[in-house]
Amino acid sequence: MFDLSIVIPCYNEEKNLQNLVSQIKEIKQNNQNINLEFILVNDGSTDQTSAKLFELNNDNIYSIVDLKKNHGYEGSIQEGLKISKGEIVSWTHSDLQCDINDILIVYNLYKSKLLNGDCIVKGKRIHRKLVDSFFSNSMAILASILFNKKFREINAQPKVFSKNLLKEFYNAPKDFSLDLYLLYISKLKSYEIIEHPVVYKKRLAGVSKGGDSFFGKIKLTLRTLKYIINLRINSHDSHNSQNK
Repeated sequence: MFDLSIVIPCYNEEKNLQNLVSQIKEIKQNNQNINLEFILVNDGSTDQTSAKLFELNNDNIYSIVDLKKNHGYEGSIQEGLKISKGEIVSWTHSDLQCDINDILIVYNLYKSKLLNGDCIVKGKRIHRKLVDSFFSNSMAILASILFNKKFREINAQPKVFSKNLLKEFYNAPKDFSLDLYLLYISKLKSYEIIEHPVVYKKRLAGVSKGGDSFFGKIKLTLRTLKYIINLRINSHDSHNSQNK
């Protein structure tokens, strides 16, 4: 059993893996008091990500889930979570825009806050471009209005929470809406959501898989809005069926 399992999806990230693995080694070396499990998921990459993951793992410092077909960002995270052995789980990005060390900071904050009841601790991105903040805030406002619950910085990483919460995942999405789904389920279960400021760095290599361009951000926002509406309708229908 591990203290913390960290799932990192990798899609066409061969140029970032050397730095990522170096950081993982450093974190494990500097935090030997915490039993850490890293799970790196190759999400059907078309470059050398799969081969690189095996090549760099000569010390077996992480587990590998090697998906032959692309499952999508959230789909690959779910595949990693399936084999996780930690009491507490987390996920973050492989592009190093989110500092891997933030996971340990958030984990320690989670442990300290757990005494007050069930909670999730997540990142809150700071020092971002105005356009990035605008789209993030727009998605959070839309979710808050439609669910009548307050949401902030939905896609900010990392997220750290009890693995027991995964038992509440029914029909979880396999696209970029998993972060929203996690927070939505947490709100339904009356979990406290605690935020910790993190710096969102510029990608050094590779191409963003989310909404990096202006039109990409619009597309991601519209896709998220569609998911919010569908989730709202489905949750309403489920509530009505339970009351019959």
